[in-house]
Amino acid sequence: MDKIHLYDKIISPMVTEKSTNLSEQNKVVFKVPAGADKVNLKKNIEKIFKVNVTKINIINKQNRTKITRGKKVKVSGFKKAIITLKKGQSIDLTTGI
Repeated sequence: MDKIHLYDKIISPMVTEKSTNLSEQNKVVFKVPAGADKVNLKKNIEKIFKVNVTKINIINKQNRTKITRGKKVKVSGFKKAIITLKKGQSIDLTTGI
């Protein structure tokens, strides 16, 4: 596999307060494409970052509308993956993907 194909399965890391708290439990959160599945995602993460993945949870966030300044605005949905790493391993998100 080319590096280009490996990186196609990861859109971006999600750096939020909740994902930062999960990093204490050896978990990392990534935004992934809509067609991503657990098996291919596990192989790609292990090849890119040289870590051992023990578990992957995928969450599908639905489209929603919110009201901003009195107008309805459509917020697009996305898919995110919570990746649990083997104890003692971590991924440094500050280096960039």
